[in-house]
Amino acid sequence: MTDSAQLAFRALADPTRREIIRLLIQQDMSIAALTAHFDMTRAAVKKHLTVLREGGLIVVHPQGRERLNRLDPAGLEPVLDWLGLFDQFWDDRLDRLKSVVERSPE
Repeated sequence: MTDSAQLAFRALADPTRREIIRLLIQQDMSIAALTAHFDMTRAAVKKHLTVLREGGLIVVHPQGRERLNRLDPAGLEPVLDWLGLFDQFWDDRLDRLKSVVERSPE
């Protein structure tokens, strides 16, 4: 597994970070706006955002005096690539199941 995949999986491992991603799908948000959705301090939310940024899942961009957090869908590519390794596994299993079903007497 690549380093980028490791960092992305680490970022996705926490339910709070997955919820942050869900919120960022809808719109870019500041730390203050994100903090309003959680029962935790701004500092705690900032730590989660740092892990998400290190995992390549979000980017931060300035807008006026604020810094907005934006989901970076490209950051999910290492995860999807890794999960893609299992496509052949499932294709083989489903092909075998199809063969068994087709050979079975009715």
